[in-house]
Amino acid sequence: MLLKNLSKRFHFISSSNFELRKIVSKTILFLVSLVLLTSCKKTNWSENFREKEKSPFGTYIAYKEATNLFKNEKVILLKENFYDYLFTNYETKRADFGNYIIIKNNANKLPADGINDLLAFVSDGNTAFLALNYFNEDLKEKLEITTNNLDEDKFGVIDLISMKGEFYLNDKKFENQPFTFDRNIRRHYFITYNENNTLVLGTTKIDGEKVPNFLKIYHGKGAIYVHTNPVVFTNYFLLKNKETYSSHLLSYLPSSTLFWDPHTKYSKYSKQREDDRQSVFKFFLQHETLTWFLFVSLAGLLLFLFFNAKRKQRVIPIINPLENTTVAFTQTISSLYLKEQNHKNLVDKKIVYFLEKVRTKYLLDTSNLNKAFIANLAAKSGNEMHQTKYLINSIITLHKKSECTQEELLVLHKMIHTFLKK
Repeated sequence: MLLKNLSKRFHFISSSNFELRKIVSKTILFLVSLVLLTSCKKTNWSENFREKEKSPFGTYIAYKEATNLFKNEKVILLKENFYDYLFTNYETKRADFGNYIIIKNNANKLPADGINDLLAFVSDGNTAFLALNYFNEDLKEKLEITTNNLDEDKFGVIDLISMKGEFYLNDKKFENQPFTFDRNIRRHYFITYNENNTLVLGTTKIDGEKVPNFLKIYHGKGAIYVHTNPVVFTNYFLLKNKETYSSHLLSYLPSSTLFWDPHTKYSKYSKQREDDRQSVFKFFLQHETLTWFLFVSLAGLLLFLFFNAKRKQRVIPIINPLENTTVAFTQTISSLYLKEQNHKNLVDKKIVYFLEKVRTKYLLDTSNLNKAFIANLAAKSGNEMHQTKYLINSIITLHKKSECTQEELLVLHKMIHTFLKK
């Protein structure tokens, strides 16, 4: 379209104005090249779980389709840490305040006191949905769960591309119906949980055994849903007709406002966050003796720098590393043999090398190359008896000859090389 418009605009230029037409042609060529270069973008295959990312493992589709799944309900993308949102907006206990959902690699930006507030939020009658690759220790302790991630050390695209998975839902509607996923499925599952307040809603098959990967944990008046594979909510699988599984997972949430956590910001109000931000210098300034120690140390450091500013470091001489002449020596020796064409000499050296290798590697006496020696050598080296016998007979024959051809040298080299590879 761009090329058509440019062509129409400059069609009126007369044929006599050759220079102008030349400039126009170069301009069009430049614009075409620019469009082609800027339009070629490399696909991002990393697991980013970002709501605005349209790459394979972003969650753009899941976030946008949440409005269809929760009709007539608000879907709020949090612009602050969830703990901070509750701190400023959740003043009274409300059972219908909403559903909290996080689909990420981990929930490390939710502080320990933030987890307590999240549980209090659920206890009031609200719901939380956590789909994470990694559950931190605070979260697992508060939820009374333990997990096992057999692939926790695998992050690269090459490692994850071959990881397939098979999931099951305990709903009678999907009884014994497997949901298969062809990549990026970590072997992550729940080991233990409190059976008094936990319901297993889904499983994954690992080494032929079904183990829980989707739980509903009752807490107070509400419930927390936890899933071990957030990748099932990414664009890649939703575009591969796998939306039945992910939509059924979210369908357990009640119809209410959905607080979608992008998990991009740390808390501003968390006590834990305040403790992390506390400066070391602030601690020193709180005590008079430490304050004087700090000032004296800084003054001493400044004086040291002042009096040593003019001191110059001695020039370090350049010491050239020793030259490696191994390659040059090898080239010289090979040139001599190539010039002399003394194949018999090389054959003898190959035989000496082979027999020495046999003595050191297989601990055999090579003074008498008889049938017993051949049998022992074949047994210890793992080579066939007829191959070993042919090699030893060839060595004996070539050793007795006064002259050898280039072809005999090459055949002996290949035989020895093949024999020692076993």
